[in-house]
Amino acid sequence: MRKIDYHKEIEKICSFLKSYLAASGFNKYILGVSGGIDSALSAALAVRAIGKENVIGILMPYKHSNPQSLADGLTLCQSLDISHEVVDITGIVDAYFDARERDADPLRRGNWMARARMCVLFDLSAKHRALVVGTSNQSELMTGYFTQYGDSACAIEPIGQLYKTEVWGMAGVLGIPEVIIAKTPSADLWQDQSDEGEMGIRYHDLDEILYAISNMDDTSVFDPDKLKTVYKLIARSQFKRVSPPLPEQPCSI
Repeated sequence: MRKIDYHKEIEKICSFLKSYLAASGFNKYILGVSGGIDSALSAALAVRAIGKENVIGILMPYKHSNPQSLADGLTLCQSLDISHEVVDITGIVDAYFDARERDADPLRRGNWMARARMCVLFDLSAKHRALVVGTSNQSELMTGYFTQYGDSACAIEPIGQLYKTEVWGMAGVLGIPEVIIAKTPSADLWQDQSDEGEMGIRYHDLDEILYAISNMDDTSVFDPDKLKTVYKLIARSQFKRVSPPLPEQPCSI
């Protein structure tokens, strides 16, 4: 696994965030704050880049969300001293499922929640004239561990080049609250959900394998079952990482 200079990487990302915002004609960033490590790091980087007065955090709990997620999100916003708002998405989500799809499984409901949050975030981005900051890391992007047109929808991905284990490392350097760094990673879309449980592999192992694959290193040193799991995650989510395909050019007369 690679070794990166977190201090230099932080400055590089902050410069990227600052210059992209200036080129876009906007002066603020807005992002969803989940109470998890990825959104915490993204928010902290944005604050470092353009100042706390120009960063807005939106917390979007559902009625079955873990209350600790909201508490941790509020802790993060308070520690960064950024403007923030709580928007409960329960009514938005339940209006559809109660009326039409009462038997929908947790995955469908979870995807709907992610897309509802996206809608709220982009509406408020228009209200505040602020660009939406994404919070996906490299591990999620490579394995498709995100909801298409949900949490993947954004204007910029400041931590998309960092593996999950590197997110933890950088968060420690930036002083993210320990309660957030130490918690079990979860999208919190249904009760007792965890990233590692859903993917079937620990992030430490996942990142080692993803890095080896990306650099075309020898993968025979890894456990065959874990390797198979990672290749399966990559293959089944390929459609999420490409633009919608178009037919060939129209036939000429």
